[in-house]
Amino acid sequence: MLTGTAPLDELVAHAATMPSFDTEALTLPDAEVFQAMFESHIGGREASLPPSLHPTAVPTFIVQVWRCPDSPWGPFSLAQGRVGARSGLRPRGHVQACVCDNEEVTEALRTRWGFPARSGTVSLRHHYDAVEASVVVGGNTVVSVRGSDPEPLGTGDIAYSQTVALAHTPRGLRLVQIEYDIAVTRAERLHPRLDAFDAEGFGVHPTVQPYHAVSASIALGAITLHRLRFVCRPEELAFTGTEPIDQ
Repeated sequence: MLTGTAPLDELVAHAATMPSFDTEALTLPDAEVFQAMFESHIGGREASLPPSLHPTAVPTFIVQVWRCPDSPWGPFSLAQGRVGARSGLRPRGHVQACVCDNEEVTEALRTRWGFPARSGTVSLRHHYDAVEASVVVGGNTVVSVRGSDPEPLGTGDIAYSQTVALAHTPRGLRLVQIEYDIAVTRAERLHPRLDAFDAEGFGVHPTVQPYHAVSASIALGAITLHRLRFVCRPEELAFTGTEPIDQ
């Protein structure tokens, strides 16, 4: 059984610190969500994940970008770099990179949900024939992705894996299970292309090297971030290391 082999100190450079787990649910209306999946080189399959997670048979890397026109802290855009994994039997996206263009949202994502968020410039442009997304950190473009030739999808054809992120919590360093739903009202399938990628500049493990485009989509709808329910010890498998927050 394959498990991650990355030392935890290689994965916590941008880890959030959460003062508590008492987080109310939040709905972000009229959001756009662009996701592009790429196959990653086999060399980073185990090396890019903590010991509590299982790598997927084919290593994958996902760029997911949100554009949210309304939130309690104002409009914002957010980009995540997610390494494909499983926690026990369940598919998960391990968020190692998270860049946001609104400082108040960045702080809320860190302290309330455990996202490894930091400040940068995130752009999502939706044209009639393509979608373009880019992330700039410290003046350098760390991600540039394009999705072209859109084809309509049914609203039930879009699915996203749930999220885990390493964070410093009241119980110590834990993988926080971040659950969110997207009530899709419109969706399109796209052909992805990765034009620029800097793993360390973005904040993902340096062994993550995406190279082959798999799929992409753009969806419109409301994002609901739920209350936190579970955390997991990062050095222990989910079967024994998962802890309900209400206990």
